[in-house]
Amino acid sequence: MGDMANSSIEFHPKPQQQRDAPHAGGFGCTLAELRALMELRGAEALQKIEEAYGDVSGLCRRLRTSPTEGLADNTNDLEKRRQIYGQNFIPPKQPKTFLQLVWEALQDVTLIILEVAAIVSLGLSFYAPPGEETCGNVSGGTEDEGEAEAGWIEGAAILLSVICVVLVTAFNDWSKEKQFRGLQSRIEQEQKFTVIRNGQLLQVPVAALVVGDIAQVKYGDLLPADGVLIQANDLKIDESSLTGESDHVRKSADKDPMLLSGTHVMEGSGRMVVTAVGVNSQTGIIFTLLGAGGEEEEKKDKKAKKQDGAVAMEMQPLKSAEGGEMEEREKKKANAPKKEKSVLQGKLTKLAVQIGKAGLVMSAITVIILVLYFVIETFVLEGRTWLAECTPVYVQYFVKFFIIGVTVLVVAVPEGLPLAVTISLAYSVKKMMKDNNLVRHLDACETMGNATAICSDKTGTLTTNRMTVVQSYLGDTHYKEIPAPSALTPKILDLLVHAISINSAYTTKILPPEKEGALPRQVGNKTECALLGFVLDLKRDFQPVREQIPEDKLYKVYTFNSVRKSMSTVIRMPDGGFRLFSKGASEILLKKCTNILNSNGELRGFRPRDRDDMVRKIIEPMACDGLRTICIAYRDFSAGQEPDWDNENEVVGDLTCIAVVGIEDPVRPEVPEAIRKCQRAGITVRMVTGDNINTARAIAAKCGIIQPGEDFLCLEGKEFNRRIRNEKGEIEQERLDKVWPKLRVLARSSPTDKHTLVKGIIDSTTGEQRQVVAVTGDGTNDGPALKKADVGFAMGIAGTDVAKEASDIILTDDNFTSIVKAVMWGRNVYDSISKFLQFQLTVNVVAVIVAFTGACITQDSPLKAVQMLWVNLIMDTFASLALATEPPTESLLLRKPYGRDKPLISRTMMKNILGHAVYQLAIIFTLLFVGELFFDIDSGRNAPLHSPPSEHYTIIFNTFVMMQLFNEINARKIHGERNVFDGIFSNPIFCTIVLGTFGIQIVIVQFGGKPFSCSPLSTEQWLWCLFVGVGELVWGQVIATIPTSQLKCLKEAGHGPGKDEMTDEELAEGEEEIDHAERELRRGQILWFRGLNRIQTQIRVVKAFRSSLYEGLEKPESKTSIHNFMATPEFLINDYTHNIPLIDDTDVDENEERLRAPQPPSPNQNNNAIDSGIYLTTHVTKSATSSVFSSSPGSPLHSVETSL
Repeated sequence: MGDMANSSIEFHPKPQQQRDAPHAGGFGCTLAELRALMELRGAEALQKIEEAYGDVSGLCRRLRTSPTEGLADNTNDLEKRRQIYGQNFIPPKQPKTFLQLVWEALQDVTLIILEVAAIVSLGLSFYAPPGEETCGNVSGGTEDEGEAEAGWIEGAAILLSVICVVLVTAFNDWSKEKQFRGLQSRIEQEQKFTVIRNGQLLQVPVAALVVGDIAQVKYGDLLPADGVLIQANDLKIDESSLTGESDHVRKSADKDPMLLSGTHVMEGSGRMVVTAVGVNSQTGIIFTLLGAGGEEEEKKDKKAKKQDGAVAMEMQPLKSAEGGEMEEREKKKANAPKKEKSVLQGKLTKLAVQIGKAGLVMSAITVIILVLYFVIETFVLEGRTWLAECTPVYVQYFVKFFIIGVTVLVVAVPEGLPLAVTISLAYSVKKMMKDNNLVRHLDACETMGNATAICSDKTGTLTTNRMTVVQSYLGDTHYKEIPAPSALTPKILDLLVHAISINSAYTTKILPPEKEGALPRQVGNKTECALLGFVLDLKRDFQPVREQIPEDKLYKVYTFNSVRKSMSTVIRMPDGGFRLFSKGASEILLKKCTNILNSNGELRGFRPRDRDDMVRKIIEPMACDGLRTICIAYRDFSAGQEPDWDNENEVVGDLTCIAVVGIEDPVRPEVPEAIRKCQRAGITVRMVTGDNINTARAIAAKCGIIQPGEDFLCLEGKEFNRRIRNEKGEIEQERLDKVWPKLRVLARSSPTDKHTLVKGIIDSTTGEQRQVVAVTGDGTNDGPALKKADVGFAMGIAGTDVAKEASDIILTDDNFTSIVKAVMWGRNVYDSISKFLQFQLTVNVVAVIVAFTGACITQDSPLKAVQMLWVNLIMDTFASLALATEPPTESLLLRKPYGRDKPLISRTMMKNILGHAVYQLAIIFTLLFVGELFFDIDSGRNAPLHSPPSEHYTIIFNTFVMMQLFNEINARKIHGERNVFDGIFSNPIFCTIVLGTFGIQIVIVQFGGKPFSCSPLSTEQWLWCLFVGVGELVWGQVIATIPTSQLKCLKEAGHGPGKDEMTDEELAEGEEEIDHAERELRRGQILWFRGLNRIQTQIRVVKAFRSSLYEGLEKPESKTSIHNFMATPEFLINDYTHNIPLIDDTDVDENEERLRAPQPPSPNQNNNAIDSGIYLTTHVTKSATSSVFSSSPGSPLHSVETSL
């Protein structure tokens, strides 16, 4: 082959020399050549490699690398490769600058209204009306010149407070984005890939890969760069993320050697030479195209929606090609909208909308009443005529009324809410990092607090994942501990050592311990590590055997997968025959054994009867001790009879059993306690494992998942399927509902069973509320279940990339106790938000009623616009910080989960809100109407326009703020506890904020003067204000004494969306729902019909899209929306597990149709990335389409139009 590669130069001397000239840095391939090569697939690619390089090793020589040794690990060479072929890094989109965020914060409708009002008021204050008398007492004859000058202050003060709010909001968004980027880069640094350099296997960060690296690919990897396969064992790749084809593609060096970045390895293993990295890889190319469309998408986005609030937190940074690595696109997939809005999000949206509506109505009524009152009094009762020169004066009044109306609206709407959610989630996420929870989707953190069921893997989560062989059955003898090598016949020992060393991934090995006295390090598959450890315990070594038969000498490998549940390797013997070694689950392999080795190492017949004996006497006792049994067998083929290697059932049959070993994986010491906590907290823990039923039951008992004397079920996958399927083999929900409530252990389960169980529990309607299910998983096959669950936990250490992609939270220490911590944090988020709501709503109710009645009775709100803004925005922001950062306590785990339908505002909270509102209103109205007599000061009521601030109203304002401050302490407890100071010092943020607010309040009252409409108060007046404030705490105790159960009249508020309210359309556009939610939350005051309007159009589009999807789309204008909706949130099962009997027949039909939908052949295979909107999130698809329709006809994506 090599000669041929060289000889090809002699055939075309001219072009070759010219082409060699630009070859940078002495490598034999240019970047452009490699890019062109990676565009090809299958036979075309092979042909091209043969024409240009002879074969893959020729390509390796051109890239100056060795297929077996890899690159020399020398920095200059690596650096040079990076300069010529690029880095394996996709540059992130620029983050929004602070000014952009400020501009976005300014888009808030309420703020705009306030700005306009303030500017108008400013403008009018400079207008001096003509003759005073003509306009009557309207302009208030009392004022002297100095005060007329001060008319501008109120407008200016409103503008100033608007600026404050905007800066605070922008700063919050900015720090949020920054935190998220930090999190992203942490996820990225943790992703490593195995390469060979200097003949050594190294784990390098994905960003460090260079062209020419020889990379090891194995089951569960997410390929980080493009490459050409050098050698493969039974390699199957899921390329649906690029092509949209859900069938797994079989790759081999002689048929289809092209491996593409961003695709998933579903089976097998192999080695590839990296040929394209970063922006030149297939993923990178698509990204660059998205980037080109990014700017237009920005503009569209601005029109479409203001993205904000909690979910935007995760949506937005991910929308940009952030933090770079290859797995970016996967991030986007993983970020496709969750099944539904997070529970909390749904409840908050509803609540915010309801409050917003109430606020709008109240403010409108206030303005109308004020205007009517003024008009009737001035023009009807006093009988004045409207004089042209007096117009500005009247307008000034109207502006003042308008400002009061807006102020009522501002106070009514809880702007602090989204902020509280954001802060609470961000704070929790940060702290959860310390508890080994790496949260990828923020809402998962809060959903976890509502979890009612956890379906956990056994291996590695409940157990330590340090497998060791503790019992064995060799040569007719059952050894309860490791046998002495001398006790075994040399023939058996030799076969066993070969069978274990050769028939396991060569990447699995046992290394000496890092520290003195520690355990040896296990690298690779833990079960294989246990077997290799067994070889070492028998005082033999596996390394020499592997050196004698290196990986590329292996004739055929049937790798382990979830269907086979076994692994087999064929080697060629010196005499020309073949030997097959096989290992796998004992009950499966023993069925294929027809012989067994006796104590002398000779063959003895092994009949079904012997097998039953063995199962009863050896395997069941092992399993009852909680051991996992593995059978090791072999088969010889004589020289003349080479079988058909593709007929696997034929090949792996007629085996001879060498040994059966029992592997133990000890339960983690801290797990039983963690499971007890879960059960106390009302969470059912179920174990779903691939192990056999006896082992599973033994371990479940050790963990405390099943207790003696309980009524529970332990089922095997087969039995489980038999119980839940009807005669036609379809799954029936009512059958499932009979099984799952009692099911505690599901053994020998396939990934499909796990998904079925999770889906069944989630869809079940038997209980009083819908179950919230958390699932843990580590294997590639757990992807569908992780995706389907409300919260998916992937294992940080043992987990494959595919599992991590599908998950919401990554457990960095693979430990079940971390899940319990996540529950605690989740409940804490929920409680923090309830605490804030309780505080915020009290402020709102009081302020709205005071402003409204005050305005109607005295034509002027006792709380001025600027004061309201201070109370509302500043105190809300601070209070949300203070209440959202309460640390969680163990007591959170003593109550049952809230569930989906429990309202945000419980009866107790309602009692607190109304109780405190009554107290505050009583005080304020007393002060307003008889306060001047009590303090012996001038009354501030009916003051003319621009009159100086009165002590009377200052006292009202100050008392109001004092009451809020002390009520903030009351709000720390929401379940009716008496001791509100409990643990207050463990939260320094809270103490700082309460004292800080108090300090600022003193400054405002004493020195705020005209802008804040305050006049300084005496010490005695201050003490009275404080006294009334402390009264809040006493009053809180009074309220706590009233039993909630007596108050039947109280309604709860903030329910989650009811079953009937969630229509199909809403679900179909879950994504839009979320944005709608965001808008409502933060811009709660947005005249919400804009949103409704948009939703209706979206629904119309969905309907149109549904009807016309397969009839060829003619209408160009609907293209963008089509793509938006092609991002279906479901994780299509048959994308992942096509070869497993499919789950739900109904689903299958739809999906199959979707996949069979006729597509005209497209000129370029890559564009399907966009056809298969199935995987890309809406954000991606939007930008993708905008780039598609703007891209030049020659670009690879142009053909989408045709393929649609």
